[in-house]
Amino acid sequence: MDPSLRSPNGFLSSLADDDFELIRPYLRTVDLVQDSVLAEAGEKLPRIYFPHRGVISLVVNLARGERVQVAMIGRDSLFGSMSLLTGGDPVVINSAAVIVPGIASVVDIDRVRAATEQSAAFRSLILRHALAIYVQSQQTAGCNAAHTVESRLARCLLQTYDLSGGNKLYITQESLAQMIGARRNSVSLVASTLQQADFIHYSRGHIEIIDLEGLKKTACECYGAVKGHYERLVRPRGQP
Repeated sequence: MDPSLRSPNGFLSSLADDDFELIRPYLRTVDLVQDSVLAEAGEKLPRIYFPHRGVISLVVNLARGERVQVAMIGRDSLFGSMSLLTGGDPVVINSAAVIVPGIASVVDIDRVRAATEQSAAFRSLILRHALAIYVQSQQTAGCNAAHTVESRLARCLLQTYDLSGGNKLYITQESLAQMIGARRNSVSLVASTLQQADFIHYSRGHIEIIDLEGLKKTACECYGAVKGHYERLVRPRGQP
């Protein structure tokens, strides 16, 4: 089977035919509804998500109610890889919510666990995706601690563009603040600055990316670093 015809999800399309057959009969399609919570930290995860469109945000919940994003998952990967590595019950490490609506394939986590036991290649790919998400979370922590709100927002908008596949996004101001670990009023001011520079058009949560190169020049090095780590860890050899 031509991988490009199999699925718009990067993980599924990169599986060898035999490995894909281990889960193909059990896949089903669901809507990713904006702001819906897919799992809370500490819960058992019943299913794995393979986004076709849309973006899932992994967040840390703090004691005073703040929610800070540590990683994003879109059409390039899967949500649930870290839970598969915990051993025993598949417990969610970070809460997960949909920040950009879309569609995903889902499958019961037990089916995926069985596939990892049957195929070393399947297991290795899960591990590499989990590592890529871990590296992204580490880079995000450093970024939020060291870089300006403007560069962080540019980074997140570029990542969201890459993961969702579209330049027109609907992201609430609260979600933007969560994405970059900043206050909502700071997000509003910085979004206005990016709009004045003609990099984006921003109105009531509707964001249209107008100038990708301008955003890339504004973003910190973390955007390129996360992208580079993903390419090194996950992209199959020989794939352009």
